[in-house]
Amino acid sequence: MAKKLVLQGASLKCTQGLSPSTLVLQPGPATADGKAVATVMDFLPMTNIPPFGMCQSLANPQVAAATAAAQGVLTPQPCIPVITAPWSPGSEVSTIQGTKLLTADSTCNCQWVGRISISHPGSEITTR
Repeated sequence: MAKKLVLQGASLKCTQGLSPSTLVLQPGPATADGKAVATVMDFLPMTNIPPFGMCQSLANPQVAAATAAAQGVLTPQPCIPVITAPWSPGSEVSTIQGTKLLTADSTCNCQWVGRISISHPGSEITTR
């Protein structure tokens, strides 16, 4: 089944974030449509994955503390993503220097229980 490749500037969303974000890539060995092509290893918080505005996860200690201080009223706090593992699953067959290309069906998880997904890959190019 064909999957869309993810390029620099792809739109991201987090289940616990209140705003969208945009994938940031450094120029790399592969480009498509004049943009850098992402791999599953492009998951570094604040480098590849900027914040999603405000975080509403009670698993986030800042949100939990602010909510407790507000007597139980959910009080979102600034998002600071904590991502500890690469995107998955990535391409079944396409790689750059042995690393799977990032595809639009891939997700990664934030330590604060947010699931990060790709809402628009920035490309109509497909792979498997």
